[in-house]
Amino acid sequence: MLRNLFLTALTSLVLLGNSFASAPNRDDKEKEVKIKTSAICGMCKARIERNLAFEKGVKEADLDVKSKVVTIKYNPAKTDISKLKANISKTGYDAEEVTADPVGYNKLPSCCKKGSEMESHQ
Repeated sequence: MLRNLFLTALTSLVLLGNSFASAPNRDDKEKEVKIKTSAICGMCKARIERNLAFEKGVKEADLDVKSKVVTIKYNPAKTDISKLKANISKTGYDAEEVTADPVGYNKLPSCCKKGSEMESHQ
C-alpha cells in the first residue's frame, strides 16, 4: 500500500516536471515587427490588417494611419519579415524597401493611392 502511494507520488512529480520542461517559451513563439507602409486612410488600415490576418503565422496586425506604421505580432516558425512585407506589397502598398505590387496597387480605390487627395490632407 505504501509502495503504491510512493509510486503514484513519484509518477505525478515526473509528469508535472515534464509539463513544465516542455512548456514553450513565449519569446520563441512570438515576435513583433514594425513596418513602414504607404497607407493613407482608414480603408488602407482595414485592407492591410485584413490581408495580414490571412498570412500564416500572423497573430495580430495593427496599423497606425498617422505614422503609417503597421505593428505585426507573428510566429517566426511560420512566417518571416520578408513574407510579411510581400503580403503588404501584394495588397498594393509599399512596405519599407519593398514597393507596391502594380496589380495590387491598381486594385486600390483612388483614395488609397499615392498622391491622392486624401494623402495631401494629412
